[in-house]
Amino acid sequence: MAMFQVNKEKKSKKKAITGSDEEDDSDSSTKPIRSEKKNPVSLFQTGGDPPREKKTKKKAPPKAADSEEATPETPQKNSNRKGKMKKSKKVQNPERPPSPAIEVDNLEEFVLQPAPQGVTIKCRVTRDKKGMDRGLYPTYYLHLDNDKKVFLLAGRKRKKSKTSNYLISIDPTDLSRGGENFIGKLRSNLMGTKFTVFDNGANPDRANANWSNVRQELSAVVYETNVLGFKGPRKMTVIIPGMNSDNERVPIRPRNDNDGLLMRWQNRNMDNIIELHNKAPVWNDETQSYVLNFHGRVTHASVKNFQIVHDSDPDYIVMQFGRVADDAFTMDYNYPLCAVQAFAITLSSFDGKLACE
Repeated sequence: MAMFQVNKEKKSKKKAITGSDEEDDSDSSTKPIRSEKKNPVSLFQTGGDPPREKKTKKKAPPKAADSEEATPETPQKNSNRKGKMKKSKKVQNPERPPSPAIEVDNLEEFVLQPAPQGVTIKCRVTRDKKGMDRGLYPTYYLHLDNDKKVFLLAGRKRKKSKTSNYLISIDPTDLSRGGENFIGKLRSNLMGTKFTVFDNGANPDRANANWSNVRQELSAVVYETNVLGFKGPRKMTVIIPGMNSDNERVPIRPRNDNDGLLMRWQNRNMDNIIELHNKAPVWNDETQSYVLNFHGRVTHASVKNFQIVHDSDPDYIVMQFGRVADDAFTMDYNYPLCAVQAFAITLSSFDGKLACE
């Protein structure tokens, strides 16, 4: 279990989440990640038309050794610290629940394919700050969090860009925009409060006759601005394309700046798009802190820790992210997200947001 703590006497602008191996029975909100009452697939179907074009022949979903999610470990009690922590202490027995055995035959297809239904894809994100400009432009790597530690994606913020712009690649050594390993990008607005995730398609200015080569918008992230300087935990809204009856992502290919996920969401045109939010922590009177259960997957303090859910079924965790070491994090995602969507949402949380903190 993890907590957001609010010090009532002295207000802090940043909240941290720490882990402890002590058992906590005071939080009645502790529930399994999966909800047995509802079929989560129905939450994401919008009835959109299936994609017309396909680059390659569709393969079977990734194989998993276990079709059910791992049983959550004993809930962990967490305590917050005021302000910025010097160094987080590791909890005793910080073993994380193992990931199902996932086979990745074609990396490009796998990272864009929705997670299989009923299987949590458990990943590990590492941050590399080595280099002359390591403070501003670290590189982030995504691996499967299992014995093989299969590489999935790498991301890095572009230099000399007016807004935050992250390139996402399927090659850890090739993070160039023009390279054949470029798989997507994350772009922010000027304030760093709204982000859009694109695949590797073409800019609308370079569209072909039938627009089939135009880039798709895979997701968007909106962080609520903090005008008072202190409002408790971060508040996130995630917008993703809906799924059709074949459980395929509905293509969203904006032709201009007046279309797209963010514009449709702002105009409340919700056809073929789904709105998600970060799960709100529950206030715990005994510990005087906000409590959020990460089921043993998060063990260290960080303001960036979050879980994304659908309002209609907050027990179904679409994705979760949290710190396990100074520069290591776990990132788990479920249907209907793919690795590129989840990784890009994670990158948006790393980006500095002066208007939110």
